Amino acid sequence: MHAVLAQLVADLPDGVVVTGAAEIDKYREDFARDGSAGTPIAVVRAETAEQVQQAVRWAAEHRVPVVPRGAGTGLSGGSSAVDGGITISLDRMRAIEVDTACQVAIVEPGALNVEVKAAAAKHGLWYPPDPSSFEICSIGGNLATNAGGLCCVKYGVTTDYVLGMDVVLADGTLVRLGGKQIKDVAGLSLLKLFVGSEGTLGIITRAILRLIPAQTAGATLVAAFSTVTAASRAVVAIRGRVRCSMLELMDNTAINAVEDWRSHGLDRSTGALLLAQSDATGAACETEIDLIRECCEKEDASAVFTTSDPDEAAMFVAARRNAFLALEQRGSVLFEDVGVPVPVLPDLVAGITAIASRCEVEIALVAHAGDGNTHPIVVYDAGRPEAVAGARRAFDEVMALAIELGGTITGEHGVGRAKKAALPDQLGAEVMALNRRIKDALDPDGILNPGAVL
Repeated sequence: MHAVLAQLVADLPDGVVVTGAAEIDKYREDFARDGSAGTPIAVVRAETAEQVQQAVRWAAEHRVPVVPRGAGTGLSGGSSAVDGGITISLDRMRAIEVDTACQVAIVEPGALNVEVKAAAAKHGLWYPPDPSSFEICSIGGNLATNAGGLCCVKYGVTTDYVLGMDVVLADGTLVRLGGKQIKDVAGLSLLKLFVGSEGTLGIITRAILRLIPAQTAGATLVAAFSTVTAASRAVVAIRGRVRCSMLELMDNTAINAVEDWRSHGLDRSTGALLLAQSDATGAACETEIDLIRECCEKEDASAVFTTSDPDEAAMFVAARRNAFLALEQRGSVLFEDVGVPVPVLPDLVAGITAIASRCEVEIALVAHAGDGNTHPIVVYDAGRPEAVAGARRAFDEVMALAIELGGTITGEHGVGRAKKAALPDQLGAEVMALNRRIKDALDPDGILNPGAVL
């Protein structure tokens, strides 16, 4: 393998292929740190699509596994390295071009979500997909997992903004799908197939992303509840009357973790906080905020605060975004990402509370509540075997509960390796078989991200 690897090193420019142990170690795990990572023989820090093609052709010739990687902020082990394989990192491919006439951004996969937003904003445009990690996550990773975020309750998820993409297939062929046109039903919907495929079908090297006019400031409402179940009932009521531009939830554990880590002025005694926004204008905004307030008060909100000050709103949004980082300070964590139909959100929340008690672990809950997508975060002491066992049991039971309620084991983080075992329980044998047939057709030798998803 040393001689074979030397061929790859020679074929690519100096510095593109990294083989040193210390350098490789930086690319082994994603943010989930789930223990699934192996050690690759090399990391290819590609600078162009052609270099990605060269690396994949080499891997296909020698039957070497390939793991694509973006910024490494994934939360399901989707970019964990594989023993004896290579990792292709797209972090050097950062180009962004905005076509204002077509209202699209042409983006390479290493560009960060925040960079795309900033480039669009210079032209009065907006790229809505808005993960909590938007400042550090890459567009390639967003595409690979079909990321959502805080604004998706009104504006949708990544796939809703993908008009075109270039993909390197398992044999090194580059295919170009879609374009700048808004409507296109020529052939099968291959764009939708590759978005969310987690690097198992191909490696995305360019995307054409739809932009929309910049969002208006609107108003923000924050409501406090004695319990997270009451807050979730308010969410159901709100969804029946208002199309919020943001509808987020934090439970008491998450609130206190955020305040311990970096104070945002939140009330530590609050059972749960609901953060809602309207980006309507004028009287329409006032009407939406009034309706949201009414729904919260009917569920006995202990306090309701509204503001049209962007800085005050940003403080509350920052608290919600910082929950993952804050909870990591409390111990080891397992990141969940389960979603259910909105009307049964209270049942999911109540069930998660029961699981935490039964498994004797702490589960913090933050949620994109408006679309039923929750992030129950299991916090545990990795130094205690019984705590580890309880955490793993709770992790599995939360996914099982979501499936039982007609939901999903992952709304936006992806299956990766962390949730792979539960996927058949959700999809069933026939759909799993169909997934594998598609995988086998596009990657017959199984070299693309082996061990992930299927």
